[in-house]
Amino acid sequence: MLSQPTFIPVGTQATVKSLSPEEMEQIGIEIFFCNTYHLYLRPGDKAVKEFGGLHKFTRWNGQIITDSGGFQVFSLAKEHNGAGNLVKITEEGVEFRSHLDGSLHFFTPEKSLQIQHNLAADYIIAFDECTPYPATKKYAQKALDRTHRWAIRSLAEHKKLNKELNQDLKLHGVIQGSYYKDLRQQSADFICSQDFDGIAIGGVSVGEPKDKMRQAVDYSLPIALKANKPIHLLGVGEVDDMLDFFC
Repeated sequence: MLSQPTFIPVGTQATVKSLSPEEMEQIGIEIFFCNTYHLYLRPGDKAVKEFGGLHKFTRWNGQIITDSGGFQVFSLAKEHNGAGNLVKITEEGVEFRSHLDGSLHFFTPEKSLQIQHNLAADYIIAFDECTPYPATKKYAQKALDRTHRWAIRSLAEHKKLNKELNQDLKLHGVIQGSYYKDLRQQSADFICSQDFDGIAIGGVSVGEPKDKMRQAVDYSLPIALKANKPIHLLGVGEVDDMLDFFC
């Protein structure tokens, strides 16, 4: 059981830079975060699976959480091409090009969950669309509806894989809705009504000002707390964030 609240350092490619697993344990780290997108591209989720999953791959005896890969798919496309045309979103999933070599890939909710089950972290996250800032309310609603449909698909694939692979990974559903209060509350109601093991509040670090990010959390958190499940604030980790949310 993790202490609450818990700070989760990011180990993008399965390592927290400059710290060994022993050093992380010595300073009281209980869990760290690995990025599905990056591990899928290099060294590959199947290679990690051959090692016995992330715990053996990293020599880490604590807990691990992975994201869905969605944030990197959307944010890296914008970073490496201002027009954002490295990504094509459809109802089925997201087509994107690797930032490493330009190769073409396609993530669906099912694919994201398959990769994460290969990585075998303790906690994993449903595939969602990270709405960029700024976004019109019309687009934010469209992306939100798609995220909810993907959440249902993610949950179904997760339950199937847990059974087939004899695993007990815990899946977090993602609250989206940009910075619109009614959309945030709509998403929180929907995600909290589903059979997720935890709740993640997403879309709060994709270019919006800090005041908008804090509003998004304020709109989502009261409903998420009622679910009585672990809550993860995706991307909230700068010093002033810690002071605002936890002090």
